[in-house]
Formats: sequence, structure tokens, C-alpha cells
Amino acid sequence: MIKLAIIGTNWITEKFIDAALKSKQYQLVAVYSRDLTKAQVFADKYRAKMVFDDLTQLASDRNVDVIYIASPNSLHFSQAKLMLEHGKDVICEKPLTSNYQQTQALIKIAKQNQCIIFEALKTFYVPNYELIKSYLPQLGKLRKALLNYCQYSSRYESYLNGHNPNTFNPEFSNGSLMDIGVYPLNFGLGLWGKPNQFYATSSLLASGVDAHGSVLCNYEDFDVIIWHSKVTNSYIPSEIQGEDGALVIDHLSVCEQVTYYPRQGEKQIISIQQQDNEMYYEALEFAKLYQQRKIDHKGLEQTLLSSLMLTEIRKQIGVQYPADDF
Repeated sequence: MIKLAIIGTNWITEKFIDAALKSKQYQLVAVYSRDLTKAQVFADKYRAKMVFDDLTQLASDRNVDVIYIASPNSLHFSQAKLMLEHGKDVICEKPLTSNYQQTQALIKIAKQNQCIIFEALKTFYVPNYELIKSYLPQLGKLRKALLNYCQYSSRYESYLNGHNPNTFNPEFSNGSLMDIGVYPLNFGLGLWGKPNQFYATSSLLASGVDAHGSVLCNYEDFDVIIWHSKVTNSYIPSEIQGEDGALVIDHLSVCEQVTYYPRQGEKQIISIQQQDNEMYYEALEFAKLYQQRKIDHKGLEQTLLSSLMLTEIRKQIGVQYPADDF
């Protein structure tokens, strides 16, 4: 049983814990929060025996095997670095770090300490993503793809009212691209790798982060358009178009439903039923890595490519973070 500790007491942490416990591979043993009372309430809910408000004490505790980090983006690097240097394996929410330089450094630290570092990007591990990969040859020569994730932020009204929520604050390495743009970006990178060239645009808020944006990725005679937004909702699915057919994907981040449209013939819903909590699959994937002690696992290559693209896109659109001074 993997002895798990968490950093962060929010809804995404709860969702991951539920998924981890459902996999029957983990036992939650510790909770960290800057507010010890908050940590205790969270720990009581899951019967975790230990609570911490000191990260070094958590990192030093021998009763903890793995740390799950779901703190603001700008804190990922320093917190993961501390844990790795104390011999803890780390599962970290996307994006792994604020920029490519930090990602390279963190992976190097993990390997030096013979620890596993794992970016918890759920899309890669849901069964329907693998199904999409297997269907691509049936589409014939690929020509177009629209990868779409636009979701109006529950924090946007607060921002418009003059507050400074984390979602739109560069101090936390946030914004549309880093929050939800990572999903369509990684979806495409996982299927087709780094584009030959790309062109990014965005609309920046006064705070300095992007409200929404687009990225056009070119793979010679195949174009992939990425849409992302934190200030609008979208009600259309994503689509991959080939000369012989197309795939339509609902809720791209989890590939909820996938429909195959052959150029000639009837449409077919090809997706399979997945777990309601899609984080179940990433929890299982990490458990396999942990059991096999795979330090240099295949996910690292994808994480590096994603981090490189996110950093290069931000340079194009003019978004900088205090964390970039690393």
C-alpha cells in the first residue's frame, strides 16, 4: 500500500484522494495545509493520522512514501524540489512547473535522488484517449483538427469587481493557457508531437495574464487549432478531420464521448464507458510506476515537451511570471 500525503486541501485534492482510494493502491496518511485546523478537518474526513503546517517536517517524515501536490502553479517547483531532495516520490498537478527551465531542473533532481516525478495530466491515461490514437489511421490523411476547451471561470466576476484571485494573478503562474489551455495543447502533443511551427495569440488582462487565446500548430499539410478561454464558455466539441473520416470528441480533457464519422457510411459512437472519476486512471498509472520503480518513465518526455511549448507560447503572447526569474 502506497502511503500518501497531500499538499493542498481543495476540490481537486478531494477528487484525487477519492480516485486513489478507489484504486485500492493508496492509503492517505498525512495532510499539509498552512492552516493546521483546516488540515485536521480534511484529515478527519479521510481518517489520515498526521497533519502538518511545516513542509520540511512533512518531507522528513518516514511514514510517508508519496506526496501529491495540488497547490498554486508557482509553488509546484519549490515544494516538489523539497520533497524529492528528501527522497519522496511526487505526483504533481499540471502544469508541473512554471516554465521549461524549472521542469528540466526538477526532473534532474528527481533522477539524482532516484525518485519518481509524475505530472498528473489525466487526459493521457483515460481509456478513450488510447482509443482515439488507435482510430487515427482510419481517418486517412489528416488535414485539420480543432481542440477546444473554453470554460468561464467562477473567479472571473471577482476579478472584474477589482479583486485579485489566483486564477488571474501572475504571482501564481496562472491564466487561461496554464490553467486549461494545457489540456488541448497536451492532447495534440501526445498524438502528433511538437509542431513544425506554431503561432499563438491571446487577449491579456490588466493583471498580466491571458484571458483567452488560440494556437495554430502546423505539421506540414496538417493544421491543429487550439482554443482556450477562462472568460467564455464553449458548447461545441473538438474534432480531428482526415480525408477518409473524422473523430468528434466531447469534453476533450477526459474524452467523454468519441464519435467516428466515416466519409462514407453511418456515424459510430466508439467510446467506451469510463470511471466517473477520471483521475482513477492516473492514480493507477502512478501506482504501476511506483511498484516498478520506473524513475525514467515515458511521461517525462511528454512533460518536457509540454513545458517547452507552454514557455515558448508565453513568449509569443507576452505573458511573464515572477517565477520566470528562476
